[in-house]
Amino acid sequence: MNQKSFLKSLFVALLAMSTIVTLTTTTYAAEEKAAEVKPDPAKGEALFTNGDATRNIIACISCHGAAGNSTISQNPKLAGQHAAYLVKQLTNFTGPSRSNPVMTTMAKALNPQDIQNLAAYLSVQTTKSGAAKNKDLVDLGKQIYRGGIGSINVPACASCHGPNGSGIPNLFPRLAAQHQDYTVAELTDFRSGARSNSPEMKVIAARMSDEEIKAVADYVAGLK
Repeated sequence: MNQKSFLKSLFVALLAMSTIVTLTTTTYAAEEKAAEVKPDPAKGEALFTNGDATRNIIACISCHGAAGNSTISQNPKLAGQHAAYLVKQLTNFTGPSRSNPVMTTMAKALNPQDIQNLAAYLSVQTTKSGAAKNKDLVDLGKQIYRGGIGSINVPACASCHGPNGSGIPNLFPRLAAQHQDYTVAELTDFRSGARSNSPEMKVIAARMSDEEIKAVADYVAGLK
């Protein structure tokens, strides 16, 4: 065999080996991805309750309360929230559309399986009830939530989030019993553009005044 033929044969052999390695790697990657598809609520509970010191993941319970029922008004209740929504938000925290100094750091430490597990666990927890606190605003909040503000094209919140604030799985989040302070903060961020992971909410919040935002937040807190 001359040198030219040898080099050609060597090239073909290397190309074949490269193809096998690529196919094997792709197969393993596909298997790993498939293995991540099925959420494990038990692992989600363990991570939520205990964190993972080996990866510097703080226990979610420290901010979001037992079983996702936060007692800190600036931190959202997560219990009973739709799994798809939780997955979306935790994923969005790793990018520019939803930035938070604490949650961005936490979310970046999670892998896709962690996120699925946490969402599966939290979605089946029972939300502790809340209550409206401002009697001067709750009627306005009720009016906006149920009927919107026609003069400025703000739709009724109930049209997407349901009459009782239960939301629609895979589409719109549960709002019932959420802390007033948290809801006000998120609507305000949507209005300013600080939070941009929902084009619809950016448009709606941009049309609302501080008083209207506070009114809706107060009414939502009392929904069950």
